[in-house]
Amino acid sequence: MSRKLLRGRCFAGAVFFLVLLSFVLVRRLRSDEDSARCLRVASLAGAGFDLLARAHAHNDYDHERPLFDALECGIASVEADIYAVEGKLLVAHRSSELNPTRTLQSLYLDPLAEMVRRNQGRVFPQSPEFTLLIDIKSDAEPTYQLLREVLLQYQGMLTTFGNGLVEPKAVTVVLSGNRPWLGLPQDEPRYAGLDGRLDELNAGIPATLMPLVSDKWDRYFEWDGDGFIPEAERQKLLQIVGKVREQGRRLRFWATPEKVGLWQELWQAGVDYINTDHLGQLQRFLLGIGADFPKSGTPEP
Repeated sequence: MSRKLLRGRCFAGAVFFLVLLSFVLVRRLRSDEDSARCLRVASLAGAGFDLLARAHAHNDYDHERPLFDALECGIASVEADIYAVEGKLLVAHRSSELNPTRTLQSLYLDPLAEMVRRNQGRVFPQSPEFTLLIDIKSDAEPTYQLLREVLLQYQGMLTTFGNGLVEPKAVTVVLSGNRPWLGLPQDEPRYAGLDGRLDELNAGIPATLMPLVSDKWDRYFEWDGDGFIPEAERQKLLQIVGKVREQGRRLRFWATPEKVGLWQELWQAGVDYINTDHLGQLQRFLLGIGADFPKSGTPEP
């Protein structure tokens, strides 16, 4: 066989291999997209919304469509980080990422108000509750004063706290991060509650002021979701859930490994909100159609 013919066949073989590899990669990418994609809200029944009430969209603004990706998944708890900048509340995780067009109103409050208007006083017609967790990144008290003026414009849809009572409405706002412990408790009524920490459970703070408790997973647990949770840690988790629930609050852990084994333990223990950046995978898990996921291990990003 001549060298020229041999080189030609080698070239043709290489081209065929590259085409085949491209086909496999495209199929894999499409498969990953399918596993990450949410079921449309329109296809969910009321029971599905009850299950999805346990999902929380961590750093929701990082998704391609802030708020709307979560809404499409039927997820009724989202998180937005804010900075007070020149009289505006801008949504971003870091100050270097600030964009004057990405305000709390434009990304969250205005769309939620429109949903509430269209759905007779609810964000979802099938589900009565929606939580907007606002993580304050700039100085707590001046940011809250600006936020308070903004929330007053939407008070008709916001859960009201005051006089030791809670009046539930379509959207419940909870403030995390740099929390305004001075300004917010003085307000009557209040249009937001505070996000507590586990070490604050014995501080005598009423649930009407601190309705939610959030803490970092690895501050209390060593298990990372692989294999089986140690029994001592399972019992510790159950005790924490019981204490939070006894006080009439809700519970969330952040920085939880995105692993199905861990989701299962959080679900079974009764943790109110399961934190995720992977909306589609968690939606499918909660709806009970994640049987193809391993018992432990990281879901596909």
